[in-house]
Amino acid sequence: MPETMIFCNQCGTQNVAGATFCSQCGTAIGGAQPAPPVAPSYTPPAAPPAAAQPGFAPPAPAYYPSLRYGGFWIRFVAAIVDAIVVQVVVFPLSFIVGAMIGIAGLAVSMPRTGVQLVNVIIGATIGFCGAWIYEAAMESSSRQATLGKMIFSMKVTDLNGNRISFARATGRHFAKYISAAIFFIGYIMAGFTERKQALHDMVAGTLVIRM
Repeated sequence: MPETMIFCNQCGTQNVAGATFCSQCGTAIGGAQPAPPVAPSYTPPAAPPAAAQPGFAPPAPAYYPSLRYGGFWIRFVAAIVDAIVVQVVVFPLSFIVGAMIGIAGLAVSMPRTGVQLVNVIIGATIGFCGAWIYEAAMESSSRQATLGKMIFSMKVTDLNGNRISFARATGRHFAKYISAAIFFIGYIMAGFTERKQALHDMVAGTLVIRM
């Protein structure tokens, strides 16, 4: 019986049956089979950026309009309006209280000079408290402005544009006495500072903006 021959799959050389390696090229044949090829790993393609996807519209950039600040002159006119408003309330009240003090003074035979002195003190106190309560209450309200400022579309805010408290509005009001004490230079500063802040605005940490 003739010997069975096998052929090398690599070079085609005849080899005897049962040979493990090709006698010509050394390729494994017979029982020793080469390891099966390893399939290449699959890497999915990267997704296109959102801007390249169909139907995608990039968000529009946020728009913040530049703030307008209340300058010296417009605030000066607003202050005159507020002074008139306060006097419209304070003057009649002071007159009524003064008349009552005068009557009481006559009843107890108080000297006329004493009655006048008491009237001056009471009148000044009413004016002092009236201006304070009016300004602090209005600027800390939801309107954030006195009537004079409302006329010119202005409001008082903190440095972040938020509504201020009654306490801060009170501090701002009394800081105005400092602005006035230095020959009103504190008020004039509103015409030259970057954000139109008067001295009392800097002390209280406030801004006056135009809407």
